[in-house]
Amino acid sequence: MELKSGDVVMLKSGGCPLTVADVDGDNIECIWLGEEGDLFRETLPRAVLELALVIPHDDEDESEDDEAEEHDDEEEEHKSKVA
Repeated sequence: MELKSGDVVMLKSGGCPLTVADVDGDNIECIWLGEEGDLFRETLPRAVLELALVIPHDDEDESEDDEAEEHDDEEEEHKSKVA
């Protein structure tokens, strides 16, 4: 398994997703956010990690749609004030 900075991995035993920060041979430096929002950093052996299946969130699409609707509403308000 070839890992590079930015890859999302998990411990083979489970837990939260970890982001690869640096790769030095079989030593993989990972970072992750704890439940309280604290940032953690730890170097782990490659043998205990596996690539994580990352499913994109639909939240990003929804927020873009909301912003577009807000912009359209503002244009309509401006047009009605000008007319």
